[in-house]
Amino acid sequence: MFAGAARSPITTAVSSQAVPSKSMLDLEFFALTDVGRVRDHNEDYHGAWVPPTENEGRTQGWLFVVADGVGGEELGEVASQTAVETLIEGFRTAPRSEAHTALMPRIVQKSNLKVYETGRSSTPGGSRMATTIVACALRYDRVVVAHVGDSRCYLIRHGQAAQLTRDHTVVAEQVRLGILSAKEAAEAQTRHLLSRSLGNDLFVNVEVNDHQVQPGDVLLLCSDGLHGAIDGNRIGEIINWNPSLETAARKLITLANERDGGDNVTVQLIRVRDVERMGMYRGRPYKLR
Repeated sequence: MFAGAARSPITTAVSSQAVPSKSMLDLEFFALTDVGRVRDHNEDYHGAWVPPTENEGRTQGWLFVVADGVGGEELGEVASQTAVETLIEGFRTAPRSEAHTALMPRIVQKSNLKVYETGRSSTPGGSRMATTIVACALRYDRVVVAHVGDSRCYLIRHGQAAQLTRDHTVVAEQVRLGILSAKEAAEAQTRHLLSRSLGNDLFVNVEVNDHQVQPGDVLLLCSDGLHGAIDGNRIGEIINWNPSLETAARKLITLANERDGGDNVTVQLIRVRDVERMGMYRGRPYKLR
């Protein structure tokens, strides 16, 4: 397991090479978080679970996660760390070969309950804690993305960035309903007001989707400190022009701080180097030739 966040204006990073393999999912990743130019502490947190063996890579897969403690709430940094660590532990101890589409909403709900209970027991009168979360689980040639809030997941393929999540904010919901235009939403004072987050209630509506991945794809998980300052097209260009994940992550954070810097910024990049193509028959995977 890898996890971390900056608790001061110092940047922290985690990187890993993939588990050596033959004809299986092969990944590399790099993660970076920065406090930004205005805030005095970091409420973002990130983590990953890397399978220690080839067999666990096939039966359990890989997990990556980013959380952003809600600003203005109490103990946002505790909420984000609690959510990430609970999610990773839930993934690590889950039954082997459980479908990620069933597993991910279950363990995100578990993280929600943990954040809720931690907030209520943190002080004699209880504290209100909340966080966003975005996580992706990879196995074979699929990625399952689960999220609550406005932390995002992008898929970068051939230099083009596609957003795989949709923001759970009040203005985003109003855009989807046709109440606001995209331009009005971008300028709205309430554009950062969340419609969903972990820790506010005992239960939360987790959004989950499933996608196929290909060799050469890059997945990006990020907090709104990044996507609030840089649009998807520019994100795709920077990642496409910088084959080193570390270089790309550092350039993304530098640009976000130059353009805004008013929020913490977290970037987690995952490159797919190879996949194991699988089909499903009666709920069981089989290898495609």
